[in-house]
Amino acid sequence: MAREQRRLAAIVAADVVGYSRLMGRDESGTLARLREHRKQRFEPTLARHGGRLVKLAGDGALAEFPSAVDALGAAIEFQQLMVEGNRGQPEDTVIVFRIGLHLGDLIVDGDDLYGDGVNVAARLEAEAPPGGIVISGDVHNAVAGRLKANFDDLGGLVLKNIERSVQAFGVRWEAADWKVTSPAVVTVAAGTPSSSVDVPLALPDKPSIAVLPFQNMSGDPEQEYFADGIVEDIITALSRFKSLFVIARNSSFTYKGRAADIKQVGRDLGVRYVLEGSVRKAANKVRITGQLIDSETGAHLWADRFDGSLEDMFELQDYVTTSVVGAIAPKLDQAEMDRAKRKPSEHLDAYDCFLRGKAHLYDRTRESTEEALRLFYCAIELDPNFATPYGMAAGCYSTRKQQGWIVDEEWEQAENTRLALRVSALGQDDALALCLAGYSLVWVNREYDAGTAMVDQALAINQSLAAGWANRGAISLFLGQPDAAQEQLGRALRLNPLDPETYRPEGAMAFAYLFQGKYDDALKWATKALVHRPTFYVALWASAIANALVGKIDEAQKFMPQIRLVHPSMRISNFKDYIPTRRPEDMERMIEGLRLAGLPE
Repeated sequence: MAREQRRLAAIVAADVVGYSRLMGRDESGTLARLREHRKQRFEPTLARHGGRLVKLAGDGALAEFPSAVDALGAAIEFQQLMVEGNRGQPEDTVIVFRIGLHLGDLIVDGDDLYGDGVNVAARLEAEAPPGGIVISGDVHNAVAGRLKANFDDLGGLVLKNIERSVQAFGVRWEAADWKVTSPAVVTVAAGTPSSSVDVPLALPDKPSIAVLPFQNMSGDPEQEYFADGIVEDIITALSRFKSLFVIARNSSFTYKGRAADIKQVGRDLGVRYVLEGSVRKAANKVRITGQLIDSETGAHLWADRFDGSLEDMFELQDYVTTSVVGAIAPKLDQAEMDRAKRKPSEHLDAYDCFLRGKAHLYDRTRESTEEALRLFYCAIELDPNFATPYGMAAGCYSTRKQQGWIVDEEWEQAENTRLALRVSALGQDDALALCLAGYSLVWVNREYDAGTAMVDQALAINQSLAAGWANRGAISLFLGQPDAAQEQLGRALRLNPLDPETYRPEGAMAFAYLFQGKYDDALKWATKALVHRPTFYVALWASAIANALVGKIDEAQKFMPQIRLVHPSMRISNFKDYIPTRRPEDMERMIEGLRLAGLPE
């Protein structure tokens, strides 16, 4: 018997108040207005917040979100849009919704969802006032302090057909805090077909992307399913990046089977970037192409093609998904950083500060790291509930420790711990923040267990996060597990082959081979890293050590002036302070090589 599929999700149940009364007065007009509200307000709001429409049932709708914060944000925004949309309408034509939200474990059956979580959301919806929202205690715990809203404790409610009482909260918000761009007011007379109003959606405050259905160029219906599967996998993989706003599959697939104007798609879905592609079959071979486009300018940011055999269809599908996500994530990142750098400094918000700080990190100088740290603290000050800058700031303290730039080690360790605790409190769904804070706990504080757990949590959230695999591979090295490190670092390199910091996993890979006594392989990886970053201290160490341990002392000594230039205070006596290696034989191997290469005692 097949194992029952389940997942944790935030469920939104919405229903029309007084639907029977409205239908009794004007059946055709009510249906037309309801369809228009769904098309112009409900479905676009779901798309903006990463939700998925599960099903419609008469006057009701059920939607799911991977995040409780996104779910409640969508619910408030939709109710605010309905207020705007109903303004000035005859009282007997006004449609008003009530909404219930719950966060729970759900049974998955194809595209449908069942279980106690769905039932609780539906029962909470019945408790909401017209135009209002009621949420469960589980949702309240997840969103408290993270949205501009207030909550009224309704106590434990006894809900129909629910055996236990459910802690519930009413939601209140200020309209000024939830300014939304509403479509033109829709007035539909009885029997009049609804009309589409072309109103561009406001862009989210982070990089936004829609993945359109790939075009089947082969005429083979079987390839249709294959192409759709690739697109769905890409959407799922991209959705795990907290820093990206990804349009849900249901909205993207409305463009299936028709030519799409990319600029219009951007306006319709409220996204800055669009990924499109095609699938073509020839004999038992298949070619898949993809291209990433800026919807505002029409400029092509990236394009590639992938060839494979239909005999390995699922393997090819996985390879394409991994490659596309690995290629476009850094492209989006770079495009957004460039955009932030062009923005006037007097108009920066938290996300702009975060992006500017991230751009400064790539220089890896003392001055650029200080500026990055300043910008991350600026982002935290502007939005104390934005988890990622806390993780990025922790990453700066890792860099300071690695480069020997620490001024007050005790204070920086304490601050690093504080940042990690804030990530734990705010960023349970933020893989990037978790992986950076976890790695910094290991490197700066030598807190191996806590740091490893945070990085593992990040990878459980997003297995496509290249930085997570790079940091996990480095931690495996520190723990004396070079075999595991090689596999993890290899995944990082495969996921993000165009990463401007690819020298980091390459340098770590050199040490993975070094710890196995494979010095020639270690030198190959160290050389790769130095090609990408000639001053990268890890690759310099690996080159000096590997050459020394194979007897090439003269060659090893050539690296020493540069090592001393990057780390003027490094000595044999304090080398243990630079790298948190736990296995004694690994430390002894490194010290032996550096001593032979000429590092002073």
